[in-house]
Amino acid sequence: MSDWKPKRFWKAATATPVDGGYTVLLDDRPVRTPAKAALTLPTIAMAEAIATEWDAQDEQLDPGTMPVTRGANAAIDKVRVQRAEVVALLAEYGDSDLLCYRAAGPDALIAKQAQGWDPMLDWAAQALDAPLSVGEGVMHVTQKPEALERLTAQVARFDDFELAAVHDLISISGSLILALAVTKEALSPADAWLLSRIDEHWQISQWGEDEEAAAMEAVKRAAFLDAARFYQLSQV
Repeated sequence: MSDWKPKRFWKAATATPVDGGYTVLLDDRPVRTPAKAALTLPTIAMAEAIATEWDAQDEQLDPGTMPVTRGANAAIDKVRVQRAEVVALLAEYGDSDLLCYRAAGPDALIAKQAQGWDPMLDWAAQALDAPLSVGEGVMHVTQKPEALERLTAQVARFDDFELAAVHDLISISGSLILALAVTKEALSPADAWLLSRIDEHWQISQWGEDEEAAAMEAVKRAAFLDAARFYQLSQV
């Protein structure tokens, strides 16, 4: 979408019902995706959020300020046309989940990881019936096939819009478990983000903060929270 920068031609953006859901009109013109598909949305809340993004644009559109629009475009133009591949890609994170790979030291970091991540693995075992094993270092940790099958089933249950949000929650955090906990409201998005950054924040506490790394983290955090909001909008 980096090249998608049309100029503003409308006076007002409005959310309106259509067959199969809701859409956004720019005056009397329906918004379409970059692939020219109909922007048919699952909830009025999502349509209203997208209308607000379009109304906030100046003369030149800035897609970087339109996260809900981008999420809807991804759901329609990308997830919908390659759904099976997206499900498979995201389910694979269950076999390499961030929470399962622990530091060999120092003891303080080991303790922080255990304090933050063990409760989430306990939650996955109980709420999802998907117990995962933990290992030290970066060597692959073999997981039980039954647990991975149950996690795959969880991912496959999401619709296209939910899956677009979950894609970002997982890929940004590196954790399928944290993403599922957010979708099931077992964990707030802000807390999930902090749990995904235990290693990085430990390094900062030891060596200080790098300005460039801090700026990059801020961008990732915003994208993670945007994805969580997009998921919530798909539910209203």
